[in-house]
Amino acid sequence: MLLASSLLFAQQQSTTPASPPQTNAPAQEQPTNPNPPPSNEPVRPTAVQPPTGQPQASESGQQSTAAPKARESRKAEAWQILGDACTADRTIARVTAIRVLGLMPDDAKAQGIAEKALADDKPEVRSAAAAALGDMKSRTSIPKLKKALDDDDPSVALAAAHALDLMHDDSAYEVYYEVLTGQRKAGKGLIASQTSILKDPKKMAELGFEQGIGFVPFAGVGWVAIKTITKDDTSPVRAAAAKVLAKDPDPAATKTLAAAAGDKSWLVRAAALEALAKRGDPSVLDTVSLCMSDKKDAVKYTAAAAVLRLTAIKESGAEVKKKGMGKKSKK
Repeated sequence: MLLASSLLFAQQQSTTPASPPQTNAPAQEQPTNPNPPPSNEPVRPTAVQPPTGQPQASESGQQSTAAPKARESRKAEAWQILGDACTADRTIARVTAIRVLGLMPDDAKAQGIAEKALADDKPEVRSAAAAALGDMKSRTSIPKLKKALDDDDPSVALAAAHALDLMHDDSAYEVYYEVLTGQRKAGKGLIASQTSILKDPKKMAELGFEQGIGFVPFAGVGWVAIKTITKDDTSPVRAAAAKVLAKDPDPAATKTLAAAAGDKSWLVRAAALEALAKRGDPSVLDTVSLCMSDKKDAVKYTAAAAVLRLTAIKESGAEVKKKGMGKKSKK
């Protein structure tokens, strides 16, 4: 009996300590549960995937860096075209190139070139410069435009007056008063002294055509271009239609104008390009940039100005989008 009781007591002691390890061991091992390693094992292949996908990331990185380089190259080409034309020996080249600078509002470089052209030795160029500054709504150029009101050539004075009128500057009224009455309110003006011009209806019509007082097919080309057209009498009308489409809210108008940029008439092509620039849709940049190689200078210069304007719009939109994404990430 004594032996049996001793054996029973020993058996209870051996089973009692064995139970705590069974209950405590899992509790102690729960923070470092052996189960996570097996659960992490399927994740390891996905952890290996990023290295295999890194070439794709680098390719997209190359594309993202290539795009700005392409835009910079296109901008440089556009400025090269306009820069060469604005300083060309041929008057008509300077006139056309400087005139289309008006397609680039808020562009300090374009404004500076136009202001400098106000001192050109050719009145046609000075007139184009004044008109361009008016289209830009360059209010900082108002003092220079006021000086141009006293230009010896009436076309320049009228161009400056029209530009000032676009910016709602009352100085413009002096010139229009003089055209109507033959003298300025403040005294005899330079336009009034050009009696031969004021009395010539055809010349006055030409001045009106050039300076936007009357019907103008589009800003880049005025009366000089229109009167050279003899065979295709519908071109001025179609060019005027393209100008109107610049304000059409229908997205289909963009496609129509893009197609017109390849029209057989250079006048229509130039008008379509100007309209596309004014619509401000960067999606047509590729189409517009192709026209920088057009054989007709008026088309080429208008395309270059359009490229610069649309590129600026695209870059500003990308910058706004980037800032917006930065704000969201902060949240």
